[in-house]
Amino acid sequence: MHARIAVVTGAGSGIGRAVARTMLAAGYRVALAGRREAALAETAAGHPDALVVPTDVTVEAEVDALFDRVVREWGRVDVLFNNAGAFGPAVSAADIELADWEQTLAVNLTGALLCARAAMRTMRAQSPQGGRIINNGSISAQAPRPLSVAYAVSKHALTGLTRSIDLDGRPFRISCGQIDIGNTRTEIMDELGVGSGALQADGSRKVEPTFSVDEAARTVLFMADLPLEANIGALTITASGMPFGGRG
Repeated sequence: MHARIAVVTGAGSGIGRAVARTMLAAGYRVALAGRREAALAETAAGHPDALVVPTDVTVEAEVDALFDRVVREWGRVDVLFNNAGAFGPAVSAADIELADWEQTLAVNLTGALLCARAAMRTMRAQSPQGGRIINNGSISAQAPRPLSVAYAVSKHALTGLTRSIDLDGRPFRISCGQIDIGNTRTEIMDELGVGSGALQADGSRKVEPTFSVDEAARTVLFMADLPLEANIGALTITASGMPFGGRG
């Protein structure tokens, strides 16, 4: 796997940080994208194959500049882990503010599209042609939590984006898959109260099990390492025993 080139968005914390470090340890060169340069530098920790590129994925010019920089530095892009995201406000569809709705979709959906678009353009132009895009969907792409309308809708839409990319990328040896992760131990789990009592569909609160973010990162690496002749279109990994199947 030496010298394969990956771009990881949202690399300054959480799942993105764990995936970036796991890929670096596996021999990838990794471009770390995110809004906070200091956090990206902390992820990189001085690794010689890490490239820190501060990027707001909602800004078209910054996304295009990210991929231009990677191509200038390393010549190609083999993998994009489309991970940057925001949970958005904890309100119902009846009460959400339009600005909050638009901001959440801008990051989770439009940002993912802008990164995928730039990656696809790079992958179809390079030689040898092709590459892989992995979208971080969340199990909210399958079943929402209460009071998460903007996040849940954005993640459901991301599934459509994943399938469209995979279809449109076929002529260029570009594949796309989605990983839906549930309750890995990251900062967002603290925001949701998973460790102290997360809101359930019946209005109660329940302490939910979690699992190591390193296991989620190893799973992303497994998807990334597949040869272009194979693709995992959809993969779900959750903490054992979490209330996922019984949410409704």
